[in-house]
Amino acid sequence: MSVVLYDYWRSSASCRVRIALALKGIAYQRVPVDLLSGAQRDAEHLARNPQGLVPVLETDGLRLTQSLAILEYLEETRPEPPLLPQDAKARAHVRALALAVACEIHPISNLGVLARVGDLAGPGARAAWNRDNIARGLETIERLLDHPGFTGRFCYGDQPGMADCVLIPQLYNASRWGVEFQHFSRVDAVLAACSALEAFQVAMPEKARQQEVCTSAI
Repeated sequence: MSVVLYDYWRSSASCRVRIALALKGIAYQRVPVDLLSGAQRDAEHLARNPQGLVPVLETDGLRLTQSLAILEYLEETRPEPPLLPQDAKARAHVRALALAVACEIHPISNLGVLARVGDLAGPGARAAWNRDNIARGLETIERLLDHPGFTGRFCYGDQPGMADCVLIPQLYNASRWGVEFQHFSRVDAVLAACSALEAFQVAMPEKARQQEVCTSAI
């Protein structure tokens, strides 16, 4: 059964899923949903996801939403290679790292929130809001990475996992908004380790955008 991912190239939540699919070697078809044009609010997409959000993953006869729920489903149904460690305590720590980004940093940096901040306080406030939010969040992530499982390579241990899938797209956003994070040694080490892997390289926003341009040119 084919796997279809409805996503937007610069959506960090979509990027998480692209990374996980690549890490697990799952082939899939991408169907772009242009958030800037409002395609997420079209009736066609709302039928897929009543929230009007991306990503949406169609697989196994299911239509899945919410990026972390999708990652958990992939982990349960395609357990190799694992996104979570075997030890229950370690799994809880990895999930906490992922949620610290997905539930604390990301929600108040999404397009809807930024647009509202801009409406209320002007375009300059939008950028300041986002930079402050991301900077504070990454400072917290750096402290959360201070644990026995941190080896200087990935968020936990010697293999990339769920926390890495979530952190790396957020670092892309940080760079895009001019947020410096190189002084966070653990965060920067994770970025270096992940950036060397093909699974992360092929899932990055620029690569996704390039795929869309190439496809439209055919």
